Amino acid sequence: MVIRFPGTSQKKRGALTTELIVAMALLAAAVLPIAYSFASEKRYARAAYQHAVAMELVDGETEILRAGTWRRFHRGVQDYPISAGAAVNLPPGRFLLTLRTNAFTLEWRPDTKKQGVAPVSREVNLP
Repeated sequence: MVIRFPGTSQKKRGALTTELIVAMALLAAAVLPIAYSFASEKRYARAAYQHAVAMELVDGETEILRAGTWRRFHRGVQDYPISAGAAVNLPPGRFLLTLRTNAFTLEWRPDTKKQGVAPVSREVNLP
């Protein structure tokens, strides 16, 4: 239903419509970069959280291995089992233990680099 006000001309209504369209375009041009910024900040926060979880798990397991658990493993590269519940918060990846004569390295490697999370590793010299 269109309500016509007396005394308004076709030119005034056209100018009002044009002004409305320009205002909506300006609003959209201002809001879209902000929306993209929020989305990229969310991705960054998720990657930072996952990196922190991986560091905590690797650091904790490194301390356990340093206490003497490393003796249960053979030399070479092997998968390292993790039983921590926080590991479910990580993207797909695996924990690897590399045991050498005088040191060991424990690392977490993500399956793909698309996740934005870098590998985490710790190396410890053995006594």
